Amino acid sequence: MALIVQKFGGTSVADIAKIHNVAERVIRTSTEGNDVVVVLSAMAGETDRLIGLANAAVGDRPTPREYDVLISTGEQVTVSLMAMVLNSRGFRSKSFLGSQIRIVTDKNHSAARIKKIDAGLIRQELGKGRIIVVAGFQGVDRKGNITTLGRGGSDTSAVAIAAAINADYCETFTDVAGVYTTDPNIYDKARKLKKISYDEMLELAGAGAKVLHQRSVELAKLYNVPLYVRSSFNDDQGTLVTREDEEMEKEVVSGITYDRNQAKVSVIHVPDKPGIAARLFTPLSDENINVDMIIQNASIDGYTDMTFTVPRQDIKRVEAIIHSVAGEVGAERVLFDTEISKVSMVGLGMRSHSGVASKMFATLAHEGINIQMISTSEIKISCVIEAKYTELAVRILHDAFEMEIEH
Repeated sequence: MALIVQKFGGTSVADIAKIHNVAERVIRTSTEGNDVVVVLSAMAGETDRLIGLANAAVGDRPTPREYDVLISTGEQVTVSLMAMVLNSRGFRSKSFLGSQIRIVTDKNHSAARIKKIDAGLIRQELGKGRIIVVAGFQGVDRKGNITTLGRGGSDTSAVAIAAAINADYCETFTDVAGVYTTDPNIYDKARKLKKISYDEMLELAGAGAKVLHQRSVELAKLYNVPLYVRSSFNDDQGTLVTREDEEMEKEVVSGITYDRNQAKVSVIHVPDKPGIAARLFTPLSDENINVDMIIQNASIDGYTDMTFTVPRQDIKRVEAIIHSVAGEVGAERVLFDTEISKVSMVGLGMRSHSGVASKMFATLAHEGINIQMISTSEIKISCVIEAKYTELAVRILHDAFEMEIEH
């Protein structure tokens, strides 16, 4: 018998028929002798609908506290329906909101981070033979205010709960059968991986892969929670996200991902002296705007150019901030480009194989794809290119590194 956390995303609980389908899977896991905690997202599209209501009511600047009260309601619907279905089939179940089991977060509305989870109530209810159904995505701050964890937050909820109750493993069910070498929706040669390391999955998630939320992988690594990515619609074993082993290092490149949600900002002819970078980036940090890649050109006559990327949805806020700061520091002008994307290759094998970067650059050059920015880590290489070349870049790199073949 195992203690298992099962998380189901919005597409898995998109309607009543799919909720019944999820209930069947949960029941099967329970009847095999396991204790089960189920974590659910809102129905597909429901959170967007709620956001639309907020925007229709007050525009795009709703009160943060009330915004979280509103958008957290989608999960309340799915957990109550799931508990109803399980109970109707003779399996004792009880639903809980984040505030009821005390998923305590900081007070950063819409992007809260979990501080602690009171596992006592979950353990108590499991001891009574119940299947526990918990609302993902939401928590409560120390003053009792409802908070939400940001997009993909249900993944984070599930892993955090698994860590808090010392679950044997956590399964996250979605509309894909696991982690693939690239997005199977844009390349039919994509191969599903049997397992991938926490570090590789962290890099892929951070570079745009949507299969798992980055913070959920961080927690899984921190607390050594084995994490399976599986499909809600078949019984395939899926992909195990786990600690690194020797077998994983055989793959020079484990995955290629892309992120179209990027915009490039170039501050031209800015004085090259101490404190200028801080003047530019501190206001962005104060607004919780994530800056990804940063490049500074060589200084010429005491001036330089600074280029960086930000999430595309933040570009209007970035424009207002950077135009103001650029004037203050004496920059000549600011350029913005939203027609870009970031393509990234990730693999533990990059540590011990030379020439990966040069092969990537040559492959893109052969197809006439210009590289605008480059960033690297020990196991990742990212390039910013024109958005129109995104799918082509992914396919040619996948072929160049023979990723359809298991090495």
